[in-house]
Amino acid sequence: MKIGKTLPYLLLVLATMLWGGNFVIGRAISGQVPPLTLAFLRWVVAVVIFLPLAWQEIGANKQEIKKCWKALVLMGLTGVAGFNTLVYVGLHYTSSINASLVNTITPLIILLLSYFLLKEPLLYNQLLGLILSISGVFLILSKGSLDVLISLSFNVGDLIVFIAVLLWGVYSIIIKYNSGRIPLYSSLAIPMVIGMFTLLPFSLWELFIAGQKVIWSMPSIAAIVYVGIFASIVAFLSWNKAVSLIGPGKAGIFLSLIPLFTTIFAIAFIGETLKWYQMVGGVLAVAGIYLATRIQTASHIKDSAF
Repeated sequence: MKIGKTLPYLLLVLATMLWGGNFVIGRAISGQVPPLTLAFLRWVVAVVIFLPLAWQEIGANKQEIKKCWKALVLMGLTGVAGFNTLVYVGLHYTSSINASLVNTITPLIILLLSYFLLKEPLLYNQLLGLILSISGVFLILSKGSLDVLISLSFNVGDLIVFIAVLLWGVYSIIIKYNSGRIPLYSSLAIPMVIGMFTLLPFSLWELFIAGQKVIWSMPSIAAIVYVGIFASIVAFLSWNKAVSLIGPGKAGIFLSLIPLFTTIFAIAFIGETLKWYQMVGGVLAVAGIYLATRIQTASHIKDSAF
């Protein structure tokens, strides 16, 4: 496979790897930086660094941007302000296991939204790959125990993360629908600014009315820098570019890699040991993604299938 064909998939792996780190960091500093403020500071860092880089492109494409202002606002509200903030909030009320478990349905949400809203064909190999990939993630999260899987209970935090997943699905659909209409840098910089200003009043409320505080330290500062640069600019650029090339349905399956990377980072930085179910689950997740993206001649699922 030529580099041009592999590039979208490499970008998707990079994005999910960086977002896997975002989950670990978001949980690690939950006691130092409150969630709404963490989300706001994340986008402040991203805007300060990225907006100057995109400014020339924005100025050269004012007319195209004006035509797509509704899409840009929705992207800012769903993918920038909504999804990330709700994930951070959800992690304050639910365990990381439950949050990751809810997040694994993201590819299914994107596939279904792509099918119904964009009329993208749904392939049998995509469904089979999706099932295989999610099975691997479930194996990791349940630690290979059916009792653990059955005993998982859903609380308000799980519901918050579920809403976040729905918002991410909508964000991905908007990107695909407007592919080619909005320049790449503009499609990220403008929603960043919108998301940042949307989160500002919520952060002020959290700090000055709710009375929550930021504990400034090297770990908290490093975490904010990471989520602002790598989990925001680099990951979002990679994701947006890949989605514009191969579509949200196929790209969404790669989101199953996030819990896999989260597990790897937990082992590397927290000192957990690698278990058999983590190895097997990782293989299943990767195999599912390979199946869903490798076979191009699979038959389409007819409309009557749903």
